[in-house]
Amino acid sequence: SANHQLQLLRPNRRRTTMGRFDTGDRDAGREPCPDRIIEDLGGAFGMGAIGGFVWHFVKGARNSPQGDRLAGGLYSARARAPILGGNFAVWGGTFSSFDCSLQYIRRRDDHWNAIASGFLTGGVLAARGGWKAASRNAVIGGVLLAIIEGVAALLIKSTSKTPREMALEQMEQEQQMKAYQQRADSGQVTGMQSYVEYAQAATGFGPKTAATPE
Repeated sequence: SANHQLQLLRPNRRRTTMGRFDTGDRDAGREPCPDRIIEDLGGAFGMGAIGGFVWHFVKGARNSPQGDRLAGGLYSARARAPILGGNFAVWGGTFSSFDCSLQYIRRRDDHWNAIASGFLTGGVLAARGGWKAASRNAVIGGVLLAIIEGVAALLIKSTSKTPREMALEQMEQEQQMKAYQQRADSGQVTGMQSYVEYAQAATGFGPKTAATPE
């Protein structure tokens, strides 16, 4: 009918909402929220426990009398390493909880979430020391996370390729594959040389073809 056709022609005005934690994570190699909280908590505990074991083993061995250095180092490491691992786990779990909460509230995953999470984590973990200690540690946490996120962004920007560079590389690879196919059809490459040149052309490491227009 005419009304049905009009309904089909009208644009769909229904609002689309993201899923509960469908925020487009920046790092696809990490678990999505809220599973990320458990992953970060366990990873932080492992990092702190391993680093604490090495640190307290060396410290305990140095402070032990000669002849008992191994036993003293192991005793110190076993006693202190889990404590340091627990401290790391508390920090990592709190930070990740704030990070996932901000992702859910803001509906996006960017550097500001990490910076704000560092600020909030530093303040919350130092809250027992009063508002002065909490504010000082909050600022320190925010600044540290800002430095880390800034360095990470610079590294990604310096190592990643622009769409134009990727397109030029793809064009060059296609030209190399076409040149290899022509040589293979004419019988110029055979045997092992054929496999080598095919691998070079497929990965873009073959001899450069005609200059690609800039």
